[in-house]
Amino acid sequence: MINKKIRVLIVDDSRFVQTILTKGLSLDPEIEVIGSAADPYEARDKIVNLKPDVLTLDVEMPKMNGLEFLKKLMPQYPMPVIMVSSLTNRSSQITLDALSAGAVDFVVKPSPNLDGGLSGLIEVIQEKIKIASKVNVKNRQSGKSSSKEIQSIEGCSGLALHSKIIAIGASTGGTDAIETIIKTFPKNMPSTVIVQHMPTGFTKLFADRINSKCQVNVKEAESGDILSPGTVLIAPGGYQMTLVKTNLEYRVLCRQGELVCGHAPSVEVLFNSVAQVAGPNAIGVMLTGMGHDGADAMVKMRKAGAKTMAQDEATSVVFGMPKEAYERGGAEVLVPLDRIPTKVNQYLFTGDK
Repeated sequence: MINKKIRVLIVDDSRFVQTILTKGLSLDPEIEVIGSAADPYEARDKIVNLKPDVLTLDVEMPKMNGLEFLKKLMPQYPMPVIMVSSLTNRSSQITLDALSAGAVDFVVKPSPNLDGGLSGLIEVIQEKIKIASKVNVKNRQSGKSSSKEIQSIEGCSGLALHSKIIAIGASTGGTDAIETIIKTFPKNMPSTVIVQHMPTGFTKLFADRINSKCQVNVKEAESGDILSPGTVLIAPGGYQMTLVKTNLEYRVLCRQGELVCGHAPSVEVLFNSVAQVAGPNAIGVMLTGMGHDGADAMVKMRKAGAKTMAQDEATSVVFGMPKEAYERGGAEVLVPLDRIPTKVNQYLFTGDK
């Protein structure tokens, strides 16, 4: 039996990029490029007529940028969309906005040496298209509306607050999920460390974006940063982040290194260090994402006495990393996204399951 190919429509104002993507994606036997469009108006007509399974959408286009088009598209024709972004501050900001508006994921258009760079990126785009084709786009909004802010942490000494660590890992769909959770945290929430799969140049913008909406202090981590209540550190793209402890003080180290589980930053690296350094004082949270990054390390966290959980399938954009963490015995429970902040609070001070 021959599996149905994933039908892809490419939307990019550059005919050269259209050609490179069409040729490259067509090399994969599971993907069929059914057409291309140079602007959103041409794309709109082709979406109606061709009914693609997945859309690749250029961020910067004439007449209407990718974000504006996405906002008009999703209410009428909800479908998996992968943004194709240039590594500029403007494009990066628009890309993050697009993820909030419903895009599943994004890739960065290499520059300079566009031809060689795009050819080298084809495998990444192919994989993201396969992931996107399995996404339930309705889950993009699941569990968000009912999240409520956790009340200020009381009845806990400063020493106890300093000893607690919350560690979060996420990939596809994680930007929205992380924001949903962190927006509920009060100013004195115990320290939080996060790995979100994201390339260099995007993690600082992502951290700044969340920081502007939250009570806690959110920033892209720098090696040597000290953790204290009300601090949230997001691992920088292209670096591996680990937790260390000297006396009673937690810090993070950020170093360039090899990919682990295919990623830098890697959840596996962070969670392994949390298991070793924080042990029973840690809480691990695995959010939406494809693959198994962090699943084995979460097992180690649990064995070290940490409390652990993973996002449930109904609210995950991609139920890959949470599923692996749960099935391998790392995550104790599966929790809907909107219930994760409350469950974290319960684990912090009562240990309730």
